[in-house]
Amino acid sequence: QVQLVESGGGLVQPGGSLRLSCVASGFTGDYYATSWYRQAPGKEREGVLCISYSGDISYSTTSVKGRFTISRDNAKNTVYLQMNSLEPEDTAVYYCAARIDCTRPPFIWGRGTQVTVSS
Repeated sequence: QVQLVESGGGLVQPGGSLRLSCVASGFTGDYYATSWYRQAPGKEREGVLCISYSGDISYSTTSVKGRFTISRDNAKNTVYLQMNSLEPEDTAVYYCAARIDCTRPPFIWGRGTQVTVSS
């Protein structure tokens, strides 16, 4: 079965950190770009970061620059989103998605993992 599965979400205090994981199964994830998106309550889903199969990184939103990073471990078919200095505004459901490259729309989505930043 072709799928992406996210994990690592949870409740964290402002200023804290979380690392999300996205594991691909049923296809070789390292030949595709992978993006992280998020959707906050009452808002549209927005792109966060994208990493190409070769490791090039592009930001889809400037609000996370200097705080979030994306990386991939092709041996584990896994992409990570390291989130530092979290703010309440980062509260959202975070989704990973596979794309041909970072300019194309996703063709596979994960089901999402909840991140809540609150004191």
